[in-house]
Amino acid sequence: MPVPLYQAKADFFRTLGHPVRIQVLELLQRGPLPVRDLLTMIDVESSNLSQQLAVLRRAGIVTATRDGATVVYALSSVDVAELLRAARRILTDMIAGQGELLAELRNADAERPRPG
Repeated sequence: MPVPLYQAKADFFRTLGHPVRIQVLELLQRGPLPVRDLLTMIDVESSNLSQQLAVLRRAGIVTATRDGATVVYALSSVDVAELLRAARRILTDMIAGQGELLAELRNADAERPRPG
């Protein structure tokens, strides 16, 4: 039986739901990188990075090519980079909205007479 689309989407977003995986994808937006470069840019153990890269590779979100002893990772699609940009825009709007609410709360608190 085929997986329903909503389940496939949930699985896809679950795959993205790890900070190291997001860091990797953000870095790969600039272009392909060898594992050694990813290790210097991300503060994580080598085994943890390898595990997270394997998850992304199995999901088809990144590709891996071997150049001699070096493995180079790249985004499998420009759509992944666009998804990350969309997430940044959404988060920016959410944080801006929270900042406006916080300012309103502070203003309301400052205007309220203090007992005493």
